[in-house]
Amino acid sequence: MERLGTGIGWRPEIADAVERMPGIDWVEVVAENVCPGHLPDSLRRLRDRGVTVVPHGVSLGLGGAERPDPDRLTALAERARALDAPLVTEHIAFVRAGGPLTATPRLEAGHLLPVPRTRDALGVLCENVRIAQDALPVPLAVENIAALFSWPGEEMTEGQFLYELADRTGVRLLIDVANLHTNHVNRGEDPAKALADLPLEAIAYVHVAGGVERDGVWHDSHAHPVPPPVLGILTDLAARVRPPGVLLERDENFPEPAELAGELDAIRAALRAGRRLAPGDRAEEAARVPAVPALPAGTEADPVDSSGTGPARERLGLAQAALLSALVAGTPAPEGFDRVRLRVQARALAVKRAGIVAKVAPELPAILADGYRPAFLAYAHGRPLTGGYRQDALDFAERLLGGGLPQDARARRALRQWWLERSGPVPPPRRPAVRLARATRRVLLRR
Repeated sequence: MERLGTGIGWRPEIADAVERMPGIDWVEVVAENVCPGHLPDSLRRLRDRGVTVVPHGVSLGLGGAERPDPDRLTALAERARALDAPLVTEHIAFVRAGGPLTATPRLEAGHLLPVPRTRDALGVLCENVRIAQDALPVPLAVENIAALFSWPGEEMTEGQFLYELADRTGVRLLIDVANLHTNHVNRGEDPAKALADLPLEAIAYVHVAGGVERDGVWHDSHAHPVPPPVLGILTDLAARVRPPGVLLERDENFPEPAELAGELDAIRAALRAGRRLAPGDRAEEAARVPAVPALPAGTEADPVDSSGTGPARERLGLAQAALLSALVAGTPAPEGFDRVRLRVQARALAVKRAGIVAKVAPELPAILADGYRPAFLAYAHGRPLTGGYRQDALDFAERLLGGGLPQDARARRALRQWWLERSGPVPPPRRPAVRLARATRRVLLRR
């Protein structure tokens, strides 16, 4: 595969700016946000003029205890073909837990959560990666993620875990240097040590992004400028190997195009600084354009022994279900976890959920104004996401109306009208009455 060069994450909010921005060699798009038969015009124009487009998945959950969902794999493969992508990428994370494997309620995180760096988790992850590789038409690369907390009883460092994964499966690595910085602040992990342990020849490309520190915790927000420490890690990486591609991620609070262009210039400068620091033969190596060492689609890697993954999947599944339940359903924190950090993570998940619901149903924050976020966080506490974000919006509105909220009469009327237009009869103030009214309506409709 040819070098990717310098790229930026394509988002609808900055599509026009990306098209006009000079020096953009490639873009990355969130796979779940595009439909193969109805690609945005901007993406089609970029692809048609030779700009590489890479689909980046966020919902596969390769680090989860269950095997990857065939339908999700099919959808990812369809996007790779529609975009004529040279590879696809996903995350080393779990995003859901529970279900038949553990005989517990299925829960969705709505976010990427870290897997424990244990032999059990590694064996399950390797098998899941091989299943994904076999289902995809192009090579797969997997990304290290940012985390607010650590699992107790981990057996490997991040670098060792990633090395084992790449060695056993032949999968490429998408290294996010911003996530290495996040894990340095939040978990005390040395980015230089992680880079030293990595199989650098397996790197497909690199992510760079900004974040923000609050109360000693670094949040990988993708909504702030790239800070100097992240650029420093990129320079360290570039001193060790020349990455085939580097991409700037920005998902919120989009700045003016000139500011985005300035961040790309800073990334290029960090790469040049790294190449200048490369010692001896490293400098010569860094000056060459390397081929990306990866297995072509359909090529066999070292076999992954799946004969013993059943018990490992059960153990991992129970552990992940207990953790996720503590984060989204308000159950007690599992033993060994930092309870303060889990509370931070739980609030971060609820805030993110509130933000997604606000995008799905923008009328709600318009109606509730400053009261939207505190009201939603109160609603979400102990109530896991179960039916998707549109249903979440309806349930939230119904909960408020059932409790006589909002207190402002005009806002309450607007909220009732919004709910009525999407859900049917306006919910009476108490849930038993709601159920009775709905049952009565079903009987009348059958007559």
